[in-house]
Amino acid sequence: MKRLVCFSFFTALTVMLLLSGCLSLGGSGASGKIVIYTSMYEDGIEAVKKELKKRFPGCDIEFVQGGTGIIETRVAVEKTQGRLGCDILMVAEPAFSLELKGNGMLHPFKSKEASALIFDYDPEGYWYPVRVSNMVLAFNSARNTKSSVPNSFNDFASDSRVRGAVSMRNPLVSGTTLAAMSALIDKYGNGYMDALGRQNFLIDYGSDEAITRLENGSCRVVMVLEETILRKRQEGNTSLEVIYPTDGTIVIPSTIMIVNDKWNANKNIRAAEAIAEWFLSTEGQAAIVAGWMHSVRKDYPDSPFDSIPINQILENSMPVSWENVFRQKNDIRRRFEEIVAGRR
Repeated sequence: MKRLVCFSFFTALTVMLLLSGCLSLGGSGASGKIVIYTSMYEDGIEAVKKELKKRFPGCDIEFVQGGTGIIETRVAVEKTQGRLGCDILMVAEPAFSLELKGNGMLHPFKSKEASALIFDYDPEGYWYPVRVSNMVLAFNSARNTKSSVPNSFNDFASDSRVRGAVSMRNPLVSGTTLAAMSALIDKYGNGYMDALGRQNFLIDYGSDEAITRLENGSCRVVMVLEETILRKRQEGNTSLEVIYPTDGTIVIPSTIMIVNDKWNANKNIRAAEAIAEWFLSTEGQAAIVAGWMHSVRKDYPDSPFDSIPINQILENSMPVSWENVFRQKNDIRRRFEEIVAGRR
């Protein structure tokens, strides 16, 4: 009888724990639908999706990928309809986070991982850095020597040897390019974009296009995210190389934000908080680094394949004012389009 009572009690306790989510596979207790809008490249998304599936088996997590400019436009349209189509946003740089917080669209949460972060985060918990993308230069060592191409962002916009053979993304679409242009204008003045225009640059509409231009020789040097080249190098059989610019790598800590219940798609704040917390954890950061991006944690020991450590990169980095990115973005995009249109 005692064994029967003990067994019944244990069975009831187990059922209660399972119902509460405490013994669910992965231990998160999170369930339901979550949609994440992200500017991460598809390869980076794939690196985290399989880990998320293992950690949150009760969640149906969907990623919607697009450049930050495209996500901004999507959010603006959905705002007019009274609800966004996502629960979490992972965009390229903090400026959009400042805007969404100001618009009262974000849900604050206090992450237990905050003290481990290298980069600034919102003190009220509205956004946190979640991955680091570095804007660098790259060249093809099978076609050019390093000394024959610009090794600085300043020379990228002024070295006549590469005129007509340089490329970059469009800041209307790419948040990282927008952040880079803001930093470069802060450092070199408004004339930087004019000088860039005189280089007759090409516009890349994706990371693969930058790689193709370097491989086929149509470009001698490109402004590109480090992760693009690191991925290609890990795949093997390439002569593409990263140049960490002498005037400073532009370090871009991309953010993660939770949309509040007034605006989110699935009213699943508990799951959104658990997923955001996972991204900031050591386990989540391992998936980020596997996607060729750097960790935002002080205590994460590894760098992406074939990269130098983030602390070493930070020793020679170009300052970025996220307030300036926020204030300057419309003017930067307008002027960029004028330069591009003027060459047509």
